[in-house]
Amino acid sequence: MAALSHAVYFTLKERTPAAAAALVAGCREWLTGHPGTVSFSVGTVADYDRQVNDRDFDVALVIVFESRAAHDAYQQAPRHDAFIAAHAPTWAKVRVFDADVAAQIP
Repeated sequence: MAALSHAVYFTLKERTPAAAAALVAGCREWLTGHPGTVSFSVGTVADYDRQVNDRDFDVALVIVFESRAAHDAYQQAPRHDAFIAAHAPTWAKVRVFDADVAAQIP
């Protein structure tokens, strides 16, 4: 069975290091430790100035879930809802990329 990669790219209304740090902290507080999580990563846009790099975001969140069912449960979890309630007012744009991925690299 394939795992599901849930990648979210946040563009903030206030595009400052402090605002990005607050969102990263919120992701760590509310979005870690959900059942079925295989991996969790969050951080800020990297300083790469290459033609192929999309830099129209401030914070990237990537969570890999063991299954679509685990992802779907996460989407309805009270901690996920609390994260959205606490941080959505700071977002100018949110892009979500979900992909079926191999659970492990051989």
